[in-house]
Amino acid sequence: MFTHDLNFGTLLALTRDSGPSVIQVRTHDVLPAHLEQLAITATRTYEPQLQQGAIVTVDESRSRVRILPIGSWKG
Repeated sequence: MFTHDLNFGTLLALTRDSGPSVIQVRTHDVLPAHLEQLAITATRTYEPQLQQGAIVTVDESRSRVRILPIGSWKG
């Protein structure tokens, strides 16, 4: 799954489920031409984690991966 919804991580954490895997984009430019390389890089870099069940948050300068289910969510 691919989303720009910044609340999606919270919703996913609250379910305590192990899927679906998500790539969450935190950028102002959401045009496909801009997102293409971010999505490809995140998918290649975190492929094992995404297959396991993870949420990957990316922007132009960094990325973060959290394995699902996300435990002890504080909100």
